Amino acid sequence: MSDSLRDQTVVLIGGSAGIGLETARLARAEGADVILTARNPERLQRAADDVGAVSTAAFDAADPDALDAFFEGLPKPVDHVMVTAGRPYYGPLAEMDFAAARRSFDDHYWLALHIARLATGRVRPGGTLLFMSGTGGRRIGVGYSIISSATAAMPALIASLALEIAPIRVNLIAPGFVDTPLSASLLGDQLEQRREQLRATLPIGRVVGPEDVAALAVHLMTNTALTGATYDIDGGQHLVS
Repeated sequence: MSDSLRDQTVVLIGGSAGIGLETARLARAEGADVILTARNPERLQRAADDVGAVSTAAFDAADPDALDAFFEGLPKPVDHVMVTAGRPYYGPLAEMDFAAARRSFDDHYWLALHIARLATGRVRPGGTLLFMSGTGGRRIGVGYSIISSATAAMPALIASLALEIAPIRVNLIAPGFVDTPLSASLLGDQLEQRREQLRATLPIGRVVGPEDVAALAVHLMTNTALTGATYDIDGGQHLVS
């Protein structure tokens, strides 16, 4: 490893599993101190012990008061904040759980706005805010109304925020299927079938893992020329879907 993040602090909101945890692990290997947050205190502590986090905070990132208190309590300006909290919502209109659908939108669009405002004065100039979207959400179809509309809105939001809170940099990562515990919970007993399908059809010939996304995240943290853009990482899934 290159120690490219030495003496820097990386905050992972939603950092107890999957992409967030793998990014924390890689950031530590690159010399960073990491701060982890998540909703589940027990899983959060296990993740913190795993990566050697300097501190943790257990709270719901969609709770504005809790998010305000967390940023207010940061001990010093941090360098990078990555948000992987939240989960997608799928469902046809006739069966839609409006509370869950609203929560999914809040976890992405409104959370990005809230964090961007809190970052001013707390993230160093030239530091990074990283948010998550997806290439699969670009599909239009029955059951995709919430995720498709949120996915379409996020790139414009990120570009606007990159101008408004500059010189803090703001970027969006757009994975396709990533083999994480969240994917397992969403697919259930169809998980292995989906893996096999992707191995057979993706141009890269394998399934994208959280370590792939983590490598992109660390690159976006360290390459100070990058801001206001969306970066696809789906193994070519959007080319064959």
